[in-house]
Amino acid sequence: MFYVAGVDIGSTQAKSVVLDEQAGVVSEALLDIEMNMGSAAQQVFDMAVANAGLTANDIAYTVATGYGRYRVTFGDSQVTEISCHARGATAEFPDTRTVLDIGGQDTKAIRVGDSGEVVDFAMNDKCAAGTGRFLGAASFALEIPITELGPLALTATAPVKITTTCTVFAESEIIGHLAKGHRQEDVLAGMHYSIATRCASLVRRVGLAPEVTFTGGVSRNEAMVKLLREVLGVPINVSARGHFMGALGAALYALDHARAGERHAIVEEVTL
Repeated sequence: MFYVAGVDIGSTQAKSVVLDEQAGVVSEALLDIEMNMGSAAQQVFDMAVANAGLTANDIAYTVATGYGRYRVTFGDSQVTEISCHARGATAEFPDTRTVLDIGGQDTKAIRVGDSGEVVDFAMNDKCAAGTGRFLGAASFALEIPITELGPLALTATAPVKITTTCTVFAESEIIGHLAKGHRQEDVLAGMHYSIATRCASLVRRVGLAPEVTFTGGVSRNEAMVKLLREVLGVPINVSARGHFMGALGAALYALDHARAGERHAIVEEVTL
């Protein structure tokens, strides 16, 4: 039995997944990135390995992905997050043809071919308005934990229209709406709808093709899932492992290397 790992270093969080040689998920780990991406990468990898009851010497191959993938100095190779999210999504939902990944700093719409290959993709144009950072601005302005934004937005009865397309000014607009007497949940519903419509436009740039799979940390936000389904007009797959989809895809690429006979140098030294 051998094991492989995927490490996904995003703008705000580090994720890692360990697989066995049959592509079974053995463990996962998640860590907020506070300062140093390289340190966070090592820590989250160590956590995932420990959660699996293994040591680093048991990991045959490691692939890094994400915003900070080149900071994973112990990784054996790097693969783009676009390819990894497509690979992870199709592993969870084989009929996936469109992937929407909403992360902390960017959003990606990915078209996937019949064999799971990336056919086309589009990213938000250097603006965080359609990303998790936009929700982070709302969390800060309202002093509400980000995990509570979705459930609260679902209770809205009169959603407020959000006009700003800039995260920098989002906090000011939120405060302005509250000053006019609008309820928090109605303002939040407007924020979620604004993100959903921007993401829908991105998806249509690459061509909407069912099935659609939603990945990334924001996929855990139930209000965002509901609004995306309404705006896109199609069912959307959401995995309980959605937050780890990039790391899962990276681990599957690592498995390809291991099955091809490639091994991390440390493992070779141990087994000789």
